[in-house]
Amino acid sequence: MNYIEHIGKYFLMLSRVFTKPQRFKLFYQAFMKEVEDLGLKSLGIIMFISFFIGGVIALQTALNLENPFIPDSLIGFAAKRSIILEFAPTFCSIILAGKVGSYITSSIGTMRVTEQIDALEVMGINSLNHLVLPKVLATIFFYPFLITLGMFLGIFGGWTAGYISGLFAGVDYIVGIQLDFDPFLLAYAIIKTLVFAFLIATVPSYHGYYVKGGSIAVGRASTQSVVWTTILIVIANYILTQMLLT
Repeated sequence: MNYIEHIGKYFLMLSRVFTKPQRFKLFYQAFMKEVEDLGLKSLGIIMFISFFIGGVIALQTALNLENPFIPDSLIGFAAKRSIILEFAPTFCSIILAGKVGSYITSSIGTMRVTEQIDALEVMGINSLNHLVLPKVLATIFFYPFLITLGMFLGIFGGWTAGYISGLFAGVDYIVGIQLDFDPFLLAYAIIKTLVFAFLIATVPSYHGYYVKGGSIAVGRASTQSVVWTTILIVIANYILTQMLLT
């Protein structure tokens, strides 16, 4: 019954989040701040991980293709498919769920336990709209760019790994990237990213907004929010793959 209660409270929270902001100027300022906190400050870790994971994928593919009758271009093809379909949108989103989700929960949870949210409600401000809506729009607006950058750096990391290791030629890798290119796969990755971005913004916000207790409770809520956001991303990934690719 607790799960049903949490699901109901989550959707009731969303009904209060998606209302018209009371002051557009303040909302715009909050939105730009969230773009910086939730998006721009995550650029470094996404760029670093994407580049090296792309290199690892290319190297592992090359080491497993020892048959001389299999062309090296398949290395680029396999790396491209793996990065675009799963690594960039799903793996990077799980990383963001840990980094961004814990930040969202702790920041909102701290406001709850220090009664700042109660003060907003007393002043007649829709606290959920004021605190959560800028986060949702910032992640939905910025994360497709972040994941697209991750795709590019992952593929480039694969090419760099081949160039440094000498396991395959860069020309063959580029041929494999161009082989059987399907633009819908990019659309599929962006659709997944938008759904994951929504979950990354709303699930931690829910855990932070309804936290009860002191600082220990905020820490516990941050851990729970990361776990549940990751679980929901994995479930959404399966459902979206079933809907869009089959």
